[in-house]
Amino acid sequence: MVKDGYKFALPPLILGTALMAFRLWWGAVFVLLGLFVLYFFRDPERRMPAEPDAVVSPGDGRVVEIVEEPFGPRAGKRISIFLSIFDVHVNRAPVAGRVQRIQYTPGSFMAAWKGKASAENEQNFISIATPAGEMNFKQIAGWVARRILCWTKIGDEVKLGDRIGMIRFGSRVDVWLPMEAEILVQRGQHVAGGATQIARWRYTNQNR
Repeated sequence: MVKDGYKFALPPLILGTALMAFRLWWGAVFVLLGLFVLYFFRDPERRMPAEPDAVVSPGDGRVVEIVEEPFGPRAGKRISIFLSIFDVHVNRAPVAGRVQRIQYTPGSFMAAWKGKASAENEQNFISIATPAGEMNFKQIAGWVARRILCWTKIGDEVKLGDRIGMIRFGSRVDVWLPMEAEILVQRGQHVAGGATQIARWRYTNQNR
């Protein structure tokens, strides 16, 4: 459980319980709301793949796009994953390495499953340096999500699948891969953050 969940869940739970104590049974709506918030902030343990060249999904959700997309002068591919309000929203490091750049960019809040969300929505860009080069991914806010949390800072060493942040209440994560990476997922597939291997990329995973 992410500890922030308690401060959002306790008020409706307390209010709902108090209302039901006075036989105001519609207080059950607040109790159910509080229980759903606790469910949303769940943070299950995950078993990471053992392959040394594994790239894992940074979040739970459904793959909505796999497109060729350059990153600066480098050719590459982008995998976009949509997180519904029913998915786990803790984000994880797709590779092991050192966090070399974090850049927050304000933007719009269009529905996170739309292609334009990758470029136009509020987002947090994170770059991880590995022996094979940099791995870039984004935390992207959606129509419901209005808060991006990043728990890492520049200079941190992260292991494969380490928790690095979360996005509250519906969102999207994008992973940019170099052309030589082998994509292992397909559009429409449901993936689990830190557990589902989305690609193979020849880098040395020294921090497992």
